[in-house]
Amino acid sequence: MTPPGTVALLGTGLLGGAIAERLHHSGLSVIAYNRTASKTRALRSQGLVIAEHPEDAVAQAEGILLVLTDAAAIGSILLNPPCAQRLSGKTVIQMGTIGPDESLTLQRDLRVCGADYCEAPVLGSLAEAKAGTLLVMVGATVGQFEAWRPVWNALSRHPRLIGPVGRAAALKLALNQLIAAQIAAFSLSLGAVQRSGIAPDTFMAILRESALFAPAFDKKLPRLLARQYDNPNFSVAHLLKDLRLFGRLAAGLHLQSESADGVGRLLEATIAKGLQDVDYSALFDVINPPDTTGPQ
Repeated sequence: MTPPGTVALLGTGLLGGAIAERLHHSGLSVIAYNRTASKTRALRSQGLVIAEHPEDAVAQAEGILLVLTDAAAIGSILLNPPCAQRLSGKTVIQMGTIGPDESLTLQRDLRVCGADYCEAPVLGSLAEAKAGTLLVMVGATVGQFEAWRPVWNALSRHPRLIGPVGRAAALKLALNQLIAAQIAAFSLSLGAVQRSGIAPDTFMAILRESALFAPAFDKKLPRLLARQYDNPNFSVAHLLKDLRLFGRLAAGLHLQSESADGVGRLLEATIAKGLQDVDYSALFDVINPPDTTGPQ
């Protein structure tokens, strides 16, 4: 399939920067923009074109990829008149994590601007983005999915068409709820093991042989044992934002989500300790405080 023309990527934070880098190295023409200009320096050094203003990126692109923090950030950047006036005839692809209701509202707003819209949230982090092994979930028509396959294929080995707009967003929230539940449960069990004087290696050896094991446990274990949460792949603040979005989704679907609400309170307590910008595994410091006496 013929690659699409230039794509603009708005939002070069942790994941957005890695996605821009991957698309560029896959041969796609990318122009990037970030509100904090310092976050584009590494991309510029690799040869990517950097726009000074979002409307400059939008004007030069056939497709606009959004990897922004939330729906409010999307509205403030993309739907501002300088950008909105340049959207007619273009396709906007929303790749961050927002609610399905927010995604549908954005689709309606962009139709007014004369733009096409689909969603493509991803599961994975920096390493997966740079390697092209993200799990890409696309909420789109079949035609949109095929038209933008060069983008999906650059980022993922097996991109999936989930259904119409809204469904991929809902699926992403369901998966991120599992991320939060998993780290909370693992932190609690590891804390109990440490405080009972049991070696973490013994705990992990049994866990790895059981049906309870998840690869994320091994991935996060070194951070928890060392209590080192810098260089995050996914921050505490972003996970809490996503969990709140999941809570709204669950309420609308008449689901009982008290377990997720409880993890949300733990994340709020983590942020109260000043740990909002570090890796979400810092939740361990709330569940298993380092200053409590007992075997560690």
